[in-house]
Amino acid sequence: MDETEIAVIGAGPHGLGATERLRAAGREVCVIGDPMSFWHTMPQGLWMRSRRNGSSIGEVTGPLSMEGYTEDTQAVVERHLSLETFIEYGHWYQQRVAPDVIRRQVVHLERTDAGFQLTFNDGTHLRAGRVLVAAGIAEFTRRPAMLRDLPSDLASHVADHGDYEPFRGKSVAIIGAGQSALESAALMHEGGVDVEVLARQPQVHYLHGDGLIDGLGRFSPLFYAPTDVGPIGISRLVATPEVFRRFPRPIFDVIAARAIRPAGASWLKPRLPNVPITPGAVVKSAVPNQGKLDLELSDGTRRRVDHLLFATGYDVDIRRYPFLDKTLADQVRCADGYPILKRGLESSVPRLHFLGAPAARSYGPVMRFVAGSWFSSKAVAKTVAAQDRRTPRRAPRHQAVA
Repeated sequence: MDETEIAVIGAGPHGLGATERLRAAGREVCVIGDPMSFWHTMPQGLWMRSRRNGSSIGEVTGPLSMEGYTEDTQAVVERHLSLETFIEYGHWYQQRVAPDVIRRQVVHLERTDAGFQLTFNDGTHLRAGRVLVAAGIAEFTRRPAMLRDLPSDLASHVADHGDYEPFRGKSVAIIGAGQSALESAALMHEGGVDVEVLARQPQVHYLHGDGLIDGLGRFSPLFYAPTDVGPIGISRLVATPEVFRRFPRPIFDVIAARAIRPAGASWLKPRLPNVPITPGAVVKSAVPNQGKLDLELSDGTRRRVDHLLFATGYDVDIRRYPFLDKTLADQVRCADGYPILKRGLESSVPRLHFLGAPAARSYGPVMRFVAGSWFSSKAVAKTVAAQDRRTPRRAPRHQAVA
């Protein structure tokens, strides 16, 4: 059985960012997963909501940032970048920090007397003294009871689609009011779909455009952080997770909710003038009828559509990670599915860390975004170094290889 000092489960931005920082500090790290796999499942034609610098992995500036990528590859990256460009950047980053990524699937993670044991889908094992779970949000799709009760050919979640071409020439109603709902509506409309957005909220919001931030001139950094999360003012608060996590819980929750309320990017609005958007609309019932769906809305109106698309987001619950041993999951102190994390994003189980969206309850909304990797990668490396000063690490017997 192979051994390693640190195992990272997940080869997306948060896992890769932590791997780079730990390896730079001389740690032995095995990173496991299919690089950028979740991003590859998203519909073609999407754009990143964050601006260019806010989409950097692991650091806002430096040789591995978005600026470093453009300098190295001569790629032309506008102020906002396409999903395709971001994926290319992610693979460029991975090749530089983890070319030896283990492209296998972890099917079981359990705690042992010496640390942890990971079991792969090919039956092999890896022992690790520390584990970083950076497995993303794919397992956390929010699927309301209505969606679960309807046939998959009539209703689905946006996460189920990597291409909207099958809906060409059909009618689709989208439930939601955030970036996912609005951008899906724009892509569908542009692809020949008769689409309508049904928003539960009484008003659909759009983020302030680049003009407002540019108007602040040299004072812009004082009010708006490069993380690109939250409105002016709040952006600065949530960009410092180590400070923000110390806020009283009621204030923390209010600010966090405001930072990530459902909204579309400013550049989406010009693409939606011909897309019907109905605010304050709740779908009370959806009944299959001769291959279509008959919808009844809360305002008393009705629709007949070919498909109902749920852009209802994600609900974090680490127990839904299929690889996480039940006994181990029960040992992790949680609140509403989120692990309660200490310094270095470490859970109540020593040397078990959770990165990305699962860290949002403890460290704030920036952890849900790529820019959260700027903080988490440094915080984990700092905690590992501090703990090892107290307890010297034991050299592993083998380094697991891809």
